[in-house]
Amino acid sequence: MSAETRSGPLPVNPPVSPMLAKLARELPIGPGLSYEPKWDGFRCIVFRDGENVELGSRSEKSLTRYFPDLVEPLRSALPNRAVVDGEIVIATDAGLDFDLLSLRIHPAKSRVAMLAEQTPAAFVAFDLLAEGDDDLRAAPFSERRARLVSMLGSAAPPVYLTPATQDPALAQDWFGRFEGAGLDGVVAKPLDAAYGEGKRTMFKVKHLRTADCVVAGFRIHKDGVGVGSLLLGLYDDHSVLHHVGVASSFAAARRAELLNELEPYRERALADHPWAEWAEASAHETSRMPGGQSRWTGGKDLSWEPVRIELVAEVAYEHLQGDRFRHTARFQRWRPEREPSSCTYAQLESVVPAELRDVFGA
Repeated sequence: MSAETRSGPLPVNPPVSPMLAKLARELPIGPGLSYEPKWDGFRCIVFRDGENVELGSRSEKSLTRYFPDLVEPLRSALPNRAVVDGEIVIATDAGLDFDLLSLRIHPAKSRVAMLAEQTPAAFVAFDLLAEGDDDLRAAPFSERRARLVSMLGSAAPPVYLTPATQDPALAQDWFGRFEGAGLDGVVAKPLDAAYGEGKRTMFKVKHLRTADCVVAGFRIHKDGVGVGSLLLGLYDDHSVLHHVGVASSFAAARRAELLNELEPYRERALADHPWAEWAEASAHETSRMPGGQSRWTGGKDLSWEPVRIELVAEVAYEHLQGDRFRHTARFQRWRPEREPSSCTYAQLESVVPAELRDVFGA
């Protein structure tokens, strides 16, 4: 940061590891908690020091070059010296779109500039780490929130202040009502908690549902032993099997068990397999499904082993992004009584869209 634009170093300087949340299956209820919608985007800590604005990611890398459209709005919204925690999102008429957000992480500056114009990003602020010369990380969240409201309560788009409430009934209403806008759930924050870098001080409650999916293949675990992930599919109205995501995070013993359970289904698996062309190495060069390389894979081996289309698994998932599971699904059990052809998108719960302005007006 330029010495010409500051009277001294910021009290909090990059990199900063953001405070995290531990998963809760039910909304925590009790005195001393503040609730907020859980945003589905890129976690970002903004450092403003005079004219300099730096966007830091959860992995402590710079996001500034990927979101040039946010620099000037943040410079206008924030005081001369401030450090703010929040989320970068892209809002569409159908709600938040994580796929559009992901496209921004591109090596070509011209591509980033084009996307910034076509699908501009927004920043949603939800915590304050520093203001002026004050390091607020040791202050209770109640104080940090009050100062954040004073700072950004009248901010103009694309900079927003997240809604917050101490009413658990209203938070529960948000949990259901705002899902259609693409929000991820609800976060609960202790009002007396300091900002603990890298610590799971908050609680997050996320939507969780189950679906019966075709298991069309698997990947070997990265250590070479057992199943690392199951490749999941669902049929559309035209009986086309789509790759909707994976189930993973198995314990070591379960990985070996799964490999034994899948073994009988590997023989002649490619005969009439709907994804047969993707199993060929050459297809990995042009296809992202379900073994294609992309800039997100970092050169990882995404080769996979097909199995006959005979197995159905019940998996838990949080929500859909388009026609795929947004996050990794979790294997629950085999469903031997189900026919693979019955595993269609029709079984998935449809969420009524909610307009994002309802969220910000909460």
